[in-house]
Amino acid sequence: MKAPRVVVITAWLVALAITAAALVMAFVPWVQTANGDGLVVALNPDDRAADVSSLVSGRITEWYVKDGEQVKAGQPIARVVDLDPDYLTRLAAERAQIEAEIAAVTQSRATAQLDVNRASALWREGLIARRDVELAQIKVAEGGAKLAESRAKLQRIDVQLARQSSQVVRAPRDGRIQTVNAALSGGVVSPGSILATVAPETATRAVALYIDGRDIALVRPGQQVRLEFEGWPAIQFSGWPSVAQGIFDGRVRAVDPTSNAGGLFRVLVEPAPGKKPWPDLRFTKLGAKVRGWIQMETVRVGYELWRQLNDFPLEFSKDIKDSISGKGAKGGDDYGVSKDEDATVRKAGKPK
Repeated sequence: MKAPRVVVITAWLVALAITAAALVMAFVPWVQTANGDGLVVALNPDDRAADVSSLVSGRITEWYVKDGEQVKAGQPIARVVDLDPDYLTRLAAERAQIEAEIAAVTQSRATAQLDVNRASALWREGLIARRDVELAQIKVAEGGAKLAESRAKLQRIDVQLARQSSQVVRAPRDGRIQTVNAALSGGVVSPGSILATVAPETATRAVALYIDGRDIALVRPGQQVRLEFEGWPAIQFSGWPSVAQGIFDGRVRAVDPTSNAGGLFRVLVEPAPGKKPWPDLRFTKLGAKVRGWIQMETVRVGYELWRQLNDFPLEFSKDIKDSISGKGAKGGDDYGVSKDEDATVRKAGKPK
């Protein structure tokens, strides 16, 4: 029987496909990656969104800003008025009274000091007893104690006045009003209540990637990272970094020593020097989602396919292999024990 032509062609195509697949798996390189999702963050803490809080308790009587409004540092955001409208007036009156007390005590203490001087002169001439001099000195000491007490009261009043002067809450930095807690309007606020959130419009950006604990042991600062930003059209083949469009380069800056509540480790990625800059802040704002691939060792496609089918970890680098095997020890054997150490152990009669 003669096989149909279609069957012959199909058989040849299958054979060629198997051969091509075998050649690809045996010779084509593949860059292993530790991938993870993350978001754009501000590298400098001063560039992150900041909450504006009330420093005193009271009631909000006026808002000076609206959502989305641009503000400068020191610009008023809201006015908080004390629940007692006459509180400032009473504080001012109490301060004036304390200042009068300080003046009176100062004058009385000066007079007492004059009495001490006169009594000391009379005592040296033998006209009065020593006890009279000591009583005069006690009056000077009592005057000093009253003066110190009055000054402490004045300082406390000044602190209260300074706090009440913070009734106008101001923006801590330049930026844009992200949210205004309008639910507090007309209500009572306490110290620490968040009134608004100010987000800066310029920031030194970084990317926080969250990597699985199985791959984090192989991540080191300085490794190259490929990034795909949310909303930016991109085509990426993780194993072939050169075959990509819309992908940006980064570099591992730091790796967190502990995981988050979900068991993932944060890897901080900064822009790679000398590479294409990241998209403008208008297109990748703080908090935008990012997909990242941290580049690892280069292996063959066949090995990578076998590794993923068996769910094995990534390939160790040569430095890590040397550190594990101990071959990095100079002048030592395969276990990292030097010849001098080996001779010392044998001479001591201890088992190796």
